[in-house]
Formats: sequence, structure tokens, C-alpha cells
Amino acid sequence: MRKKARGVQHFGLHLTLDCYGCKPSLLDRRSTARRFLNSAVKKLGMTKLYGPIVVRAPGNDKKDPGGWSGFVVIQESHISVHTFPKRKFVSVDIYSCRDFSHGRVAVFVKNFFGADSTEKNIITRGRRYPIRNFAE
Repeated sequence: MRKKARGVQHFGLHLTLDCYGCKPSLLDRRSTARRFLNSAVKKLGMTKLYGPIVVRAPGNDKKDPGGWSGFVVIQESHISVHTFPKRKFVSVDIYSCRDFSHGRVAVFVKNFFGADSTEKNIITRGRRYPIRNFAE
């Protein structure tokens, strides 16, 4: 479902969502990250190809106090999540070649993690994506 504008279509949407004031008890569990990724795939009506993969990310001596990072490959592209329990912060990326309601997804993510507030960015990817295949 790519939009066509002046004979050109874009490839897809990339939503980045940063969530503040989340519930730390949720953020420090591998099961929460897995459940989020699986729920997001269903909420978006996407097709899961692989995952989710969720790993513990140790903190470093800079600004990252550690948490859980997860990724799921979908036919339409990918969804990722990074939790930072000590900062009550979650970072989510959803990239899809299929358009989706980023407003509804933002509300879903905010509610899932019990966030006080969110910061949302939408990037339209592949604005000059070819509308036809090239001959080989």
C-alpha cells in the first residue's frame, strides 16, 4: 500500500518512538520485550519472519545503564525495542514498507510500557522508490 505522488511512490514509513517515565518493573524483564515485539507484530497486522530475539545489553561507562534489546524481522521490514530500566526509558523503531497508522501505534506503545510521555518521529523512506522492476 505505497502512496503514489506525482508518479512516484515511497517505500515505507519508519517510526521512532521514545517513551519516558515508563514502569521500571516492566522494563527489566526479557519477557516484556518479547511480549511487546510479538504484540506489535499483531497490532500492526504484519507478518513475522523471524524472532523475536531479545538479549541483555550490559551498561557501559557512558550514558547507557543497560537493559534489554530486542528485534523481530517482519516481511514488511523490522521492529526493535531497547529498554533502559534505570532511566525509565524505552526506544522503539518500526520500519515497514506497508503504511500504518503511526498515531495508533504510538498510543499502543505508550500504554504497553505505561509511559508518562512520548517523543515520536516519522521518516518517509525511499521517496524516489522505483514503481517498476528494472530489466536484468
